[in-house]
Order: sequence, then C-alpha cells, then structure tokens
Amino acid sequence: MAGVVAAIMAALAWNGTRPSQDAMAAVAAAFSPTIANTAKPPGPAPDGMVWIPGGEFSMGAADLPGMNDVGMQATRDSRPIHPVYVDGFWMDKTEVTNEQFAVFVTATGYVTVAERTPRAEDFPGAPPENLVAGSVVFSPPDHAVPLNDHFQWWSYVKGTNWRYPLGPKSDLKDREQYPVVHIAYEDAVAYARWAGKRLPTEAEWEFAARGGLTGQVYPWGNEFQKDGKWMANIHQGHFPDQDTGADKFLGIAPVAQFPANEYGLYDVGGNVWEWTSDWYRPDYAQLAAAGGVARNPQGPDTPFDPSEPTEKKRVHRGGSFLCTDQYCSRYMVGTRGKGEGSTGTNHLGFRTVRSPESRKVSAAQILEHSSGGTTYPGARRQVSDAGP
Repeated sequence: MAGVVAAIMAALAWNGTRPSQDAMAAVAAAFSPTIANTAKPPGPAPDGMVWIPGGEFSMGAADLPGMNDVGMQATRDSRPIHPVYVDGFWMDKTEVTNEQFAVFVTATGYVTVAERTPRAEDFPGAPPENLVAGSVVFSPPDHAVPLNDHFQWWSYVKGTNWRYPLGPKSDLKDREQYPVVHIAYEDAVAYARWAGKRLPTEAEWEFAARGGLTGQVYPWGNEFQKDGKWMANIHQGHFPDQDTGADKFLGIAPVAQFPANEYGLYDVGGNVWEWTSDWYRPDYAQLAAAGGVARNPQGPDTPFDPSEPTEKKRVHRGGSFLCTDQYCSRYMVGTRGKGEGSTGTNHLGFRTVRSPESRKVSAAQILEHSSGGTTYPGARRQVSDAGP
C-alpha cells in the first residue's frame, strides 16, 4: 500500500505544479533548431502515407522542471540530447490496422508468433500445460495495488492473438480500424516486407513524431492539453484499477481519433506502442552523442538491458493507452520503451516506413523468411517492459 500512496502523491505533485511557459522555454533551449530538408517528395505519396522530409534535429528528452520520479525515469535512457540527421522517407499516417493486417494474412497465409504453439524441444523441462499459444493482456484489478509488480495487471491468456485481442471470447467485430496488436517484432517485419516497406529506425520515428517542432515535450507542443482538450489516448484515473475515459476512450481507440502532428501523423503519442528496428541499450544516446552528428543511425549493433541482460530487446516508441504520469509518462515525444522481440501485448502495434527505392516482396518470400528460426514463448509470457 505504501507504493500506491507514493505513486498517488507523486502524480498529485506533478498535476499541481506543471511547469510554467518560461520553464518550458528553458528546457527547449537545450535543443538545437530542427532543420528540415527542403527537397520536394520524390513523387506522389503511397496510399495512407505522408512524406517526412528528414533533416537535422536534436534527439532525446530533457527533465522538466518539477517533474516527479516517474517522468525522470522516463527520460534517463534518452539522454544526453544529441544531434542526428535522417534522410527523407514515407511513413504511415496511422498504426497498421486490423483491416490492413488481415489483407496481408489472407494474401500470404502468415501465422503470427502468438498463434504458434510453442515446441517442447525449444523449452526443455517446461510443463506441457505452459506450452500453449497465447499472448499478454492488460487485466486491471478491481482495487488499488502496489505499482512495483506489473503482474498485478498483466495476464498471459491462452488463445489470445491479433484476431482475439482480449482473449479467445473476443473478436474483431467493429474493430477493423483499430491498431492491430499482439504483434511480435518478426510479425511486424513480415508485414512490412510484404508491403514493400520496413520498420522505422528509432531516429526516423522521433524525427517524424516531432513534426518539425524543436524540443517540444509532446508531439503537439508543450501543453499537455490544448484548449482543455485531450490530445492523445492515454490513461485517466487511478492506475491500474480505474480508467475514467475522460479522453472518450476506455482502453484502445480506433486510429486517427486525435489531431495529427505537423507532418500529418496520428497517434504518435498514446494509443499503442510501436516497434522500431533498433536494438535497445540504455546507454545508446551517450554512445551516439560521442561522434558528432549521427547520420541515419541504425541503433547499436547488439542489445543490452541491465535489468534483464539475457533478453534481446528492441526499442518501442510512442507510449500507449495505459500511459499515465502515475506510472509511465512515455507519451513524451523523446522518451523510449523496450520489449523482447517475440513478446506481443494488447498495447503494442506498429507502423511502417518506405524509402523511395523500396519494393514489395512475394508471399513465398515472406513465408520462407518467417518459417525459420526459433520463437521464444517463454519470453513471450513476459510482459513488454516499455511500461503501460
């Protein structure tokens, strides 16, 4: 109970002392001006995509004056702020939807990681009852719980996957325009290759999410709300047991229900986390900052998370409908999440990008590419630790 009280008090302190505009301006001064490329797009936009011009910008997140421990923790692995340059590219306006993913599955016969039954030979000693296909679902308790144990609100549910996002008794009726979830990294890569696209690098994702703005806290600016209106689908109320739905949504929302950023991208803050192609290391910003302006960085060569050194994790970006300043404030545009590659949840999806020279691949190539290698259902039973 002490942990719950501490979290509530921290949240109240943050809500009561949001930084002044002068303080926010001082934070923004740590960022060099974004210099977007001025070249025109190389042709008409592919369907559902917008042109991101690329250019040089300051990447990362700074501590805000008066920020509580939750917010500070969200920015630690995003510092120092460092200069980065990315080339221009096309990016999906929204996260990939259930409808779009269904077209891919119909065309290729692809089976996602969450739909595959784990093999006993890959997990020697594992009880047979644990070797079941499924995924991780947010399962809020009916009372306040300490926030130091995420298993209090996450459950591994047999039969859960992108078709049955809330468990085997759920379905996709009237959810065609919701983000597809329970997507492992290799699932996202398979879809992207089939579509002639790829996953964004972490640097590309942040440049795009900032929308040409310099050093702003959120994709839409420095104000948490604009004219009293919610700008993203996040958690309101007491976490994790009560979501008031003040933003008009309880849980996940259809795509594009909130204003786009200046580049025309929807939901780059909140709703669902998004995969990027970068391996995760908490010290990567320090490494990148050491070499001057990083040009089209691809992330570290190898992953490392000191909290789970044996797990190979990728960077997540954007936060989700579960983010809250009581526990996770990673709807702030420069902040980072992380997750093991075979772990899917009902708050994790993706969007894709396309370089001008990208091309589509065949269904046979997709299936050949996805059929090899070992999946890791033991890790899949772990919750993505990008936060809520």
